[in-house]
Amino acid sequence: MGRAFEFRKARKFKRWGNMARTFTRLGKEITMAVKAGGPSPDMNPRLRLLMQNAKSENMPKENVERAIKKALEKDTSDYKEVFYEGYGPHGIAIYIETATDNHQRTVANIRSYFNKLGGTLGTSGMLDFLFDRKCRFTVVKKDGVDLEELELELIDYGVEEVFEDENEIIIYADFQSFGPIQKYLEDNQFDIKEFKFERIPNDMKKLAPEEQEEVEKLLEKIEEDEDVTNVFHNMIME
Repeated sequence: MGRAFEFRKARKFKRWGNMARTFTRLGKEITMAVKAGGPSPDMNPRLRLLMQNAKSENMPKENVERAIKKALEKDTSDYKEVFYEGYGPHGIAIYIETATDNHQRTVANIRSYFNKLGGTLGTSGMLDFLFDRKCRFTVVKKDGVDLEELELELIDYGVEEVFEDENEIIIYADFQSFGPIQKYLEDNQFDIKEFKFERIPNDMKKLAPEEQEEVEKLLEKIEEDEDVTNVFHNMIME
């Protein structure tokens, strides 16, 4: 198993956020996808994937429809993806993804969390060396599918790692490869359960329990912010 498998296993020990924040995040992502590619799932591959994510998270259909409608309203706020990078207590690298309609508000909030809880907000690009951006597909395993054969076939589409986890197939690739991979999976009738962009650290750091607790306080505070969509770090969770 490779780095992506170990990263996924570590993240499964602790899942940040609650259902309300998950629905808020998905709603923003759906709104941005509609603004970028239109309201038809058949014509908008990104929207199609996000609607599948919403289904996997048990997000009510009316919430999805509301997010799509919001994107079509002329006076609706424009959400922009803004990324923040910094170091938490004990040198833990933290990469934050947000969807915000007010950058000044968001950056002020993020900076205050770092300042109050022993971290330092850095500059854009400072953690590019540490995190690789990947796309991840989770698909339902079909009868008769051989993982090695599937991986060999998907290599031409930019796939880097394929493994089975709890009767699901997990596929990792460079984030720019998500379009061709999505098309392959849909053309071959794979049931895509979930799609994500993730930032996988190439160097993980282990802390003592009391040190880990300090970092978790900062991570939890960041996750509570309604503008935050994802938080990645290089701390080994135990």
